[in-house]
Amino acid sequence: MIGKLSGRIDYKAGDHVLLDVKGVGYVVHVSDRTLMALPGPGGMAALYTELLVREDLLQLFGFTTLMEKEWHRLLNSVQGVGAKAAMAILGTLGPDGVARALAIGDAGAIRKAPGVGPKLAQRVVMELKDKAPAVMAMGGTAPDLDGEAEVIEAPEPPVEAPEPAAKPKASARRLSQQAQADALSALTNLGYGPSEAAQAVATAAETETEAPALIRAALKLLAPK
Repeated sequence: MIGKLSGRIDYKAGDHVLLDVKGVGYVVHVSDRTLMALPGPGGMAALYTELLVREDLLQLFGFTTLMEKEWHRLLNSVQGVGAKAAMAILGTLGPDGVARALAIGDAGAIRKAPGVGPKLAQRVVMELKDKAPAVMAMGGTAPDLDGEAEVIEAPEPPVEAPEPAAKPKASARRLSQQAQADALSALTNLGYGPSEAAQAVATAAETETEAPALIRAALKLLAPK
């Protein structure tokens, strides 16, 4: 499985690019948004990829983020949504737009994509609305393709007497704080104000500890009454 490609763009077509990876050219299909974000011929690019395998066809699809790749996979899982329609939806709305449409049940937004009718748009919303929070939570954890993160070695802490009861609590607290941060990031990406999003996440955190569950609970609190 080809999961990622990095190389020089030889040319850009209407729905794909030719990526030269150490002398081997890969035709990678991309959405309109991704195509516009990529540099012109001669520029360097890195793309997460998904390989579509059929009896008479092999196609590579490219994405600038893991979230976009995951949305493409999930959209493809809906009956009637092929790879082309999934790319059309992502090209029209973008990953954050897809997340927002599913979170609020906006089939009309999905319908704006070329080739997507009202029945198919409604099916997409119904089948994927419960899966949206998990993908939205990826937003704060996905690695950046544009650069490598610098790894800094932390100094070893001084040796202290073991505190078996305190360490699990501290670890759980850190995980909870990270989950709340991921949930807050997902909600603000959907257009909610920082204040209302923070309040909803804080309320949801009274009963939920993982990011997807926090997002679902917070969205219910933020839904119009």
